[in-house]
Amino acid sequence: MASSKNHKALTVIQTIGRSFFLPISILPVAGLLLGIGASFSNLSTVQQYGLESIMGAGTVLNHVFMLMSSVGNAVFANLPLLFALAVAMGMAKEEKAVAVLSAALSFIIMHVTIHELLVFSGQILPDGQLAQTVIAGTIGTTLGIQTLEMGIFGGILVGLAVACLHNRFYRIELPVVFSFFGGVRFVPIICTLSAIVLGVICFYVWPPIQRLILASGALVVKTGYYGTFIFGFMERALIPFGLHHVFYMPFWQSGLGGAMNIDGTMVYGAQNIFFAQLASHNTQHFAIEAARFMTGKYAIMMGGLMGAALAMYNTAKTNKRKLVGGLLFSAALTSFLTGITEPIEFTFLFVAPLLYVVHCVFAGISFVLMHVFQITIGTTFSCGLIDYVLYGVMQGNDKTNWVRLLPILVIYFVVYYYLFRWVILKWDLPTPGREADDQETKLYTKADYQAKQEQQAAAKETPETAAAAEKDAAAAGFERNEQMENIIAGLGGLDNMENPECCATRLRLNVQDSSKIDKALLKKAGALGVVINGNAIQVVYGPVVSVIKPKLQEYMDKKRAAGK
Repeated sequence: MASSKNHKALTVIQTIGRSFFLPISILPVAGLLLGIGASFSNLSTVQQYGLESIMGAGTVLNHVFMLMSSVGNAVFANLPLLFALAVAMGMAKEEKAVAVLSAALSFIIMHVTIHELLVFSGQILPDGQLAQTVIAGTIGTTLGIQTLEMGIFGGILVGLAVACLHNRFYRIELPVVFSFFGGVRFVPIICTLSAIVLGVICFYVWPPIQRLILASGALVVKTGYYGTFIFGFMERALIPFGLHHVFYMPFWQSGLGGAMNIDGTMVYGAQNIFFAQLASHNTQHFAIEAARFMTGKYAIMMGGLMGAALAMYNTAKTNKRKLVGGLLFSAALTSFLTGITEPIEFTFLFVAPLLYVVHCVFAGISFVLMHVFQITIGTTFSCGLIDYVLYGVMQGNDKTNWVRLLPILVIYFVVYYYLFRWVILKWDLPTPGREADDQETKLYTKADYQAKQEQQAAAKETPETAAAAEKDAAAAGFERNEQMENIIAGLGGLDNMENPECCATRLRLNVQDSSKIDKALLKKAGALGVVINGNAIQVVYGPVVSVIKPKLQEYMDKKRAAGK
């Protein structure tokens, strides 16, 4: 039972982590706009490269780069909202669009509630200024609203709350007189009221949590190189579980990653600090206190994994090297350019988990080396060549010490090559090209690794756990619903139905063959009337249709999955 609960908790956390990936995937584009725009609209950078005549103040290019910088900055400034939307969408079981709308509404209402309480308590004065008793940086602006500085935690909290309410109420049936507000229409209503309560709770609860976060960030800073090593090790170690986004994002986007006053504004989070310095005309050198949580991956992505790929190629069977070379070259080039490492990392995680532990140790060491040598190259997501040029080379060696990274890349390449080659040959590991002739030569992915873990877990399954799993599967299985069956049969069956939707009172959909419509069955399922216009069908249910539609969609999905 405890194992089942732990598995469910891990599944929830993994789902949250996958939800994080959507806003995170936007960061490379936003970072590219911000990096190029901020760099070439920064007068000191323009003067450094002697480009005043074409990029100086007032020129067309200057305005273009300022626009790019503003667009990129807008994405980073509104990450809390993006996280609220993404988490709500990722955690919602059905009707995800309603969850996203409810999350946006709830996010605004929560912060408006906090703002009014800050005004009422005297922390925000009538003229909008902050009272002298307010601790610097604890109150900021979100979507133009003066509110507590909650960062991405505020967005994640709203997303989780909305997803919970959505999954609980999106199929709710209300009394007939209120049936128009039932189903999915009830979700934004309950979320609006709940967001007010959430805002009140956050007003009282968040300040001590905020102080704890800032104190924890200060503690991480005080641990120096030890803290840097642990961060680098854990960031890689959590990748197989899909939890690395959950781990590093608070360091990048909250006070855990440090706080700094930049041009009179308090900025929290390693990535936020870097980009604020990037846009500042007063930056002489990027802060190592922030870059220590980002720069360490460059040696892994651009050096170490290149050496590992070459080692796997050189130890492959001669007759398979051509095929292996193509696979490994593509994966290595992807890692080098963009920092996307899954094919290579999961390949040796699949065949030699202990080697992955060694890889995590070298990742921690890489972060420490960046810290020791004051290499301060930021990143949006990848730590590949693109980010290296954009946030390292283009910013100048005086600001980033990017030249110091080059020998470390070479060292990591050599160390990884000889280490991987020795381990592969010593234990005869079945890396790509070394498997039996009748086996497929391939690089492994996260899906392959997870499938292997499931197979191993199944092999260790006891009769008791097998019985519990069978019971859970039965509970989650397909259960026949007479009303839904009549609706489906009345509409000519699953294969005849296309994209059911609903308006205020009617179920609307297209069918392949309208001659298959059985009005008697539909009326038996509660329909008040049926309108047939060619292949466009409208089934009138009244306001209760907002409950019937999501029920029908979910039932159809389960019926298809069960092959019924």
